Amino acid sequence: MCAKATMEEFEALLNESFDIDTPDEGSVVKGRVIAIEAGQAIIDVGYKMEGRVDLKEFANPGEEPSIKVGDEVEVYLDRVENARGEASISREKARREEAWDRLEKAYADEERVEGAIFGRVKGGFTVDLGGAVAFLPGSQVDVRPVRDAGPLMGLKQPFQILKMDRRRGNIVVSRRAILEESRAEQRAEVIANLTEGQTVDGVVKNITEYGAFVDLGGVDGLLHVTDMAWRRVNHPSEILSIGETLKVQVIKINKDSHRISLGMKQLQADPWDTVGDKFPIGSVHQGRVTNITDYGAFVELEAGVEGLVHVSEMSWTKKNVHPGKIVSTSQEVEVMVLEIDEAKRRVSLGLKQTQRNPWEVFAETHPTGTVIEGEVKNITEFGLFVGLEGDIDGMVHLSDISWDARGEDAIQDFRKGDVVKAVVQDVDVEKERISLSIKSLENEHMAEAVDGVKRGSVVTVEVTAIEDGGVEVEYNGVKSFIRRSDLARDRQDQRPERFQVGDKVDARVTNIDTKTRRLGLSIKAREIAEEKEAIDQYGSSDSGASLGDILGAALNRGN
Repeated sequence: MCAKATMEEFEALLNESFDIDTPDEGSVVKGRVIAIEAGQAIIDVGYKMEGRVDLKEFANPGEEPSIKVGDEVEVYLDRVENARGEASISREKARREEAWDRLEKAYADEERVEGAIFGRVKGGFTVDLGGAVAFLPGSQVDVRPVRDAGPLMGLKQPFQILKMDRRRGNIVVSRRAILEESRAEQRAEVIANLTEGQTVDGVVKNITEYGAFVDLGGVDGLLHVTDMAWRRVNHPSEILSIGETLKVQVIKINKDSHRISLGMKQLQADPWDTVGDKFPIGSVHQGRVTNITDYGAFVELEAGVEGLVHVSEMSWTKKNVHPGKIVSTSQEVEVMVLEIDEAKRRVSLGLKQTQRNPWEVFAETHPTGTVIEGEVKNITEFGLFVGLEGDIDGMVHLSDISWDARGEDAIQDFRKGDVVKAVVQDVDVEKERISLSIKSLENEHMAEAVDGVKRGSVVTVEVTAIEDGGVEVEYNGVKSFIRRSDLARDRQDQRPERFQVGDKVDARVTNIDTKTRRLGLSIKAREIAEEKEAIDQYGSSDSGASLGDILGAALNRGN
């Protein structure tokens, strides 16, 4: 009976020993390193169970394993016994389980965790968080894009957990959040010690098209391109370089956004304070073209002082032309000061005012009545434009082309490039208009043709055309028309068909109008005048004798 009890007690103690000492698969157990061989650590996990773990599982990324015989370590028990009769254990899985417990607590408490970047993957990097692997997106590495992440590899540093899912094994961390928080604290401290108007030293950290970012010792300020110098600066790189140390003035501080505006030109004398004295209105100065736009060109009079030459003030003659076709960038030009607005810091300049108005010059050198010669530049529906001296044009209106033909018909005889002569009729300097006349040239010819001829004179003309209403005749190149009623005294002889082209006939001059180029002629008036003269000399009109009778009697007396 006693022996039986002893056996039962032994069996119970043995089973109790199994229950206590045998660990559960899938749990983390403690073990002791009993040997190190062939790159592996042999670990006793209790109950006479031993397992092997690669030494690399005991090393942090980028470090050598630090483990020796006798060290106590925690491992993850996969299986109590594998095919070789050993326990299947893993240090890496044990670290991962331990890390996930620790990280979940840190995530819940919004605490920072320590880790090291050890690899690069698509879209970012991998981070070891003491056993658990997290993903670090490229946008969360730094506050600014990082071109070379080499110096950050293997470096232990704090991270902020943004997201984690234990079931899927996903952890997303951020290094940028840590830097921004630290940066915000540092900015707040630096900004608290700055005041507007204060002069400070800074280092150029970055250059953009619109300005430069200057490090003021932990906080960046923006030096806008318009605040770098009083003169025009096309790009900040013209006067600044990265890493350069310079003195700047704090222009404005935004306490809410922590933005700081800086200026360099504010530390220099403002050239606009003496603009009125240096550049009085009406004075002429030499300047350099700095910029060309559609509406004009900017000319630098001195460093920091620019004026605008509006397109309308660039040339007397070139209208509706882009300023770039008149001047070029960096060209030295002579300009006149037209207006100064010191409040708006604007100077209006004129380029054409430095030269004489070509219309004034033309008016002085070509008074009314002057005969000019020029090339037909353009033909429009209302006249001809003729090129004149000084790169200006004069216009011959349709009504001033010809005396004999309609303007619409006469203009068909002209082509671009034809050289024509015309008479200056009027010059309007204010409206920049010159009126010319081609037909007025014929007036001069007429004056020569009828020189010595007076009203009442009898001239010999040649018949050039016969019409129903009369005949066309010509006298010394001047054409005239004798109406049917003026062809003879007697009605029966007032027939145009009794004349032939080429006939020479005598006619009395009834009118001379050089302005309209009209010469009035009448055969009838000549006949009446001759009859009157004969009556005065040889007879009386009361006798009833005809002109033929009187002339016949006079001839008989003569014989």
